[in-house]
Amino acid sequence: MTAENKEMVVHFYDELFSHGNLAVIDKFVGTEYINHNPHAPNGPEALRGFVTGFKDRYPDLRHDVVRVIAEDDLVLLHTHTMLEPGSSQAVVDIFRVRDGKIVEHWDVMQQVPESSVNGNDMFSTVSVRAGHSPDLDASTAENKQIASALFHEVTVGRDVTAYDRYAADPLHQHNPQSPNGIAAAKEQFTSAFAAHPDLSVSVKRVIADGEYVAFHHHFQFSADDRGAAVVDIFRIQDRKVVEHWDVVQPVPATSANDNTMF
Repeated sequence: MTAENKEMVVHFYDELFSHGNLAVIDKFVGTEYINHNPHAPNGPEALRGFVTGFKDRYPDLRHDVVRVIAEDDLVLLHTHTMLEPGSSQAVVDIFRVRDGKIVEHWDVMQQVPESSVNGNDMFSTVSVRAGHSPDLDASTAENKQIASALFHEVTVGRDVTAYDRYAADPLHQHNPQSPNGIAAAKEQFTSAFAAHPDLSVSVKRVIADGEYVAFHHHFQFSADDRGAAVVDIFRIQDRKVVEHWDVVQPVPATSANDNTMF
């Protein structure tokens, strides 16, 4: 049902946010809808009120979905959201689908800065191989294994040499604070581990689809740190990670629901 779920969620999102069609909530959202957005309560009626208020606040709101990643019952949308002229966000929404209905939702949002140290924006794909975008021959299972090995060995094992095994130069970065290249990635993590010896990453879900693999995780500098909700997205080509995007949102002190962001 992955393809059907992907099609439904993309249609739902476009109708709701691009066209203001609230009827899709009745059609596609389950009555048990659980929301992990800290600013929105559970349930379809709360979603209706949240979307209405958001669009009233930002009448020029526009959403451009730049990539869709789906596996099993999960569908991830990576979106460039223009709130108003001169202000935009990078957003990742994750939807869980059951029996044709959206029953659970997580999201992560980050303000888009005016510039980046790597010269890339937070959305585009710059590692495109001529005639192969996307790579239709990509093995989801193998790519998931490669990206997971890199992510686990670096963040848990603290072995930055994993970049030498699982990534290829030029490693294109879309985090505005991360320079391109394997050497820069290794230096960033080495410095972070030295400055924050209790740094931890707790992966909550992994979603793989062809050449893309996404990790939704809780990032903390220490056990007392509320931390941040993070989604990292990797692109794999020829069995190597070649490109990386992420969206980072600090976990707030309070929430409109009893759920965590995870």
